[in-house]
Amino acid sequence: MIFKKYQLRSYNFRLVALIIITCVYAILIVNSANSAYTLRQGAGMLLSFVMMIVISFIDYNWILKYYWLWYAISTILLLAVKLVGSSAKGAQRWISFGGFSVQPSEFTKLILILVLSKMISMYKDRLNTFKFLGVLAVTVGFQLLLILAQPDLSTTLLTFVICVVIIYCAGLEYKMIGKILMVVIPVIVVLLAYVILDENQVILKKYQRNRIMTYIDSNYSTDDDDEDDGSDDDTYQQYYAVQAIGSGQLTGKGLNNDDSSSLKNAGYIAEAQNDFIFAVIGEELGFVGSVFTIFLIFAIVAECLITAVKAQNFAGRLICCGVAAYIGFQSFFNIGVVTWILPNTGIPLPFFSCGITSLITVFTSMGIVLNVGLHTKVERDEDLFAPDFKG
Repeated sequence: MIFKKYQLRSYNFRLVALIIITCVYAILIVNSANSAYTLRQGAGMLLSFVMMIVISFIDYNWILKYYWLWYAISTILLLAVKLVGSSAKGAQRWISFGGFSVQPSEFTKLILILVLSKMISMYKDRLNTFKFLGVLAVTVGFQLLLILAQPDLSTTLLTFVICVVIIYCAGLEYKMIGKILMVVIPVIVVLLAYVILDENQVILKKYQRNRIMTYIDSNYSTDDDDEDDGSDDDTYQQYYAVQAIGSGQLTGKGLNNDDSSSLKNAGYIAEAQNDFIFAVIGEELGFVGSVFTIFLIFAIVAECLITAVKAQNFAGRLICCGVAAYIGFQSFFNIGVVTWILPNTGIPLPFFSCGITSLITVFTSMGIVLNVGLHTKVERDEDLFAPDFKG
């Protein structure tokens, strides 16, 4: 059955309250960053919140039952991006229709969480075999290559990290981890050396390499004639983002201020309502507002982990760990870019950055986590009856 009878006392109202507080706070930030997006973002957030509540009462075991279908849909959407997708700034990542644009790679993050959780729960006794890890690598790797081809290196790396966390939480033995690292680390070192030392390398796009090089050396000279080269703009964005955060000091300049010294008001913070919204938080709400933002995200991640501990089956536990990794690492990547700890990427801040696709994915994830928490009775896991996977 899709819907089941649940005991409402098991409903995680604490997580719902955290999400409501975060949403209200986020709308205030978006309105201050760029009021032209307030109505659209607010409507998208409200609809996504309602969708989250509905999904929270849909049995997640029923959702996992069709994991192969979600994987197929995700693959079709990623292929559609290459065939009929719209382009911007040298990247083809969106599908546009009816005045709206969706970014399928955002959906892929959640779908791979579901797919891995189901597959591992079915064959958990084979997790620590190279054959099964190879199957997981092919399953994940195929979609990662489609994302990388858009090109979208940042989302590829983030999705890879989420998948690695799920496999680790599933019980990957340290002995197996050691064997994998003995192969992976030397390969990464060689590839990085090749990318950095050879200007004509063929692994990354030129603008992607320039982002890495300008991160290593801010004085690195790039070719201004390259239409895909955004390195100068990237350095510009991060430089002024850091200046804006620093100028906010302890309590900031206030939301919707008309301070003439505001870098946001002067137009120096690019994508203020999107990827660099944390710079607006730092400038207008200061250190206090920045810490409060991080606290809200941390609290939501913590609730996901608490739900994982209490989950009544293995698949539910892995889903919650995957969603926690998704929210936590994506937030870390975004804030790391804005504060110039990491090279510039196009990663949105969950709950805060404008973008309907991101909102739908985040709130759907939260709905599934809420449903995992609703399962109070120990259920017989049907995965135990899955066909044996011979290693």
